[in-house]
Amino acid sequence: GGNTPPPRTTPVGNYPAWGYGICDMAGNVYEWCNDWYAADYYAVSPANNPGGPDSGSLRVLRGGNWLTIANGCRVAYRFKNSPDANGDYGFRPVRDL
Repeated sequence: GGNTPPPRTTPVGNYPAWGYGICDMAGNVYEWCNDWYAADYYAVSPANNPGGPDSGSLRVLRGGNWLTIANGCRVAYRFKNSPDANGDYGFRPVRDL
């Protein structure tokens, strides 16, 4: 059907941009974030632009991957893993403005 995911990852730019003109943010590969993971971080974080804890043993991944259930294929979904892990993970270069 129309909602059937592709059987593997897809090339960057394969789907149209959405929201704020962004694309490829969810559902292809998890994207590593610079943030360390803490389960309770958002309970004590700043309201605007929280940067994550100062240290930790696990890093945040976002966006789900092509094997993730639909609820996990969204930018707000946080996953965690060891920084030396590999799998269906990618990254998005960013810079401060």
